[in-house]
Amino acid sequence: MLENTVSILIDSEHAGQRLDRFLNGEVSSLSRTRIKALIESGCAAIDGKTIEDPNFRVKPDTKLTLNIPEPIEDQLEPQSIALDILYEDEELLVLNKPAGLVVHPGAGNPDKTLVNALLAHCGDSLRGIGGVKRPGIVHRIDKDTSGLMIVAKTDVAHKKISEQFSAHTIERRYDALIWGVPSPLSDTIHGAIGRSSRNRKKMAVVERGGKDATTHYQVIASYGMLACHVSCELETGRTHQIRVHMTNLGHGLIGDQLYGRGTRRGIPEPVSGAVREFKRQALHAATLGFTHPTSNQDLRFEISPPEDFEVLKSALEKYARPR
Repeated sequence: MLENTVSILIDSEHAGQRLDRFLNGEVSSLSRTRIKALIESGCAAIDGKTIEDPNFRVKPDTKLTLNIPEPIEDQLEPQSIALDILYEDEELLVLNKPAGLVVHPGAGNPDKTLVNALLAHCGDSLRGIGGVKRPGIVHRIDKDTSGLMIVAKTDVAHKKISEQFSAHTIERRYDALIWGVPSPLSDTIHGAIGRSSRNRKKMAVVERGGKDATTHYQVIASYGMLACHVSCELETGRTHQIRVHMTNLGHGLIGDQLYGRGTRRGIPEPVSGAVREFKRQALHAATLGFTHPTSNQDLRFEISPPEDFEVLKSALEKYARPR
């Protein structure tokens, strides 16, 4: 059963254009990747003749038809897991992800992920991402990072929000607790990020082969010279960006077992105990601002750090300041 059939009469203005590029400009509800897949699967025809080559050059005064199938069911299992949803409509939702929740199933985490929870929560309101009834994970935050995420429910939302991420127009601010106090107290970190040559599980600032990355930071509060609370605003969104940039600066995140040390010697026992009890990197996605993909309304959300972050911060405030 077909959900939709698009028919277009090609004019001379578009003559010679590649089929996939032409459709990308005419069918705004589909991503270019989805359009390419539809062409290759035989869903496009010109004057009744099936065209399976995305590179096919269109000709004037011909009729193009594109059949868009209904999205198929995702093979992942919907699972009832409580979600803290701040906003939801037909196109997208914004949620506060708890620390410890993996975003997408993968090696070592086959289920009980955010995607499994979203499949159960959204149900039939998912209109398909890439032809599959699944939530569109436009961006990810690490398993042990808490905070705000956007999830697309339609192809058009996924496409347009992804474009905003690519254009660096999404506002993303994080709270972090780091070791030491950087100088200056406010600055911008530039450093391309790529896979570490020493440890393939880690990312690193690299001279060659990495992707440009920019992080703006500002110290919000310092706890002696032991640690501080920083606000980090992302201009780009690379894997582990804040963790890598702050570690490279010499001020790794408290609790970050991959990029830094969990605790330090010679610090007050109440602080040391609080750090040992803190089972993750001290990072929280606190602010998220973007333009709605269909209404063009500017949306902005803020969420305070969870209890474990606040408990650690309180211990630093009480015991780590100079006497």
